[in-house]
Amino acid sequence: MTTPGAAAPRGLAWLYVVGGAVGLAASAALIVEKLAKLANPGYVPTCSINPIISCGSVMDSAQAAAFGFPNPLIGVAAFPVVVTAGAVVLGGFEPPRWFWLGMQVGTTLAVIFIHWLVVQSLYEIHALCPYCMVVWVVTIPLFWYTTLHNLTAGNFGGGQSVGAALARFHSLVLVVWYLVIVVLILQAFWDYWSTLL
Repeated sequence: MTTPGAAAPRGLAWLYVVGGAVGLAASAALIVEKLAKLANPGYVPTCSINPIISCGSVMDSAQAAAFGFPNPLIGVAAFPVVVTAGAVVLGGFEPPRWFWLGMQVGTTLAVIFIHWLVVQSLYEIHALCPYCMVVWVVTIPLFWYTTLHNLTAGNFGGGQSVGAALARFHSLVLVVWYLVIVVLILQAFWDYWSTLL
């Protein structure tokens, strides 16, 4: 019997296709909103709903261009790679070890970056961008299941037993991960949320 991580190539491929497509759509939507705001500084993005859920506040921050250009351009460039990786695996391609290690590097850098953005959104910008949060939601499982696959497949040169142990709790880890972020959001903006009760 295979564990969820070891059985991942096909399941992980579907995650790449669907998660990558959702991430790409969110990134593209952010680019469209950014272009509209550049064309008209008075434009209020459609994703600016209230003082907390506000793409405009996030877009206007220095953190929104962490590398000197709008962050969504990273998603527009990277998510098609993820979708393509999933599609070729679904098409029957059996990737070599370097392919999986490359996906590991990419998803690890992505998950580190989105957690930096989470912290910046909650404690520096004091606003949440819905499209950004969609990217957060899809990046976490992309990283998690890529890591599980690489562990269980021995692509790190070992760690299969660790991978098998973690794979037994793969869903629980994701649920806890998301819950921690939700709790942090509730805590950071509790003064505002409490006015809605």
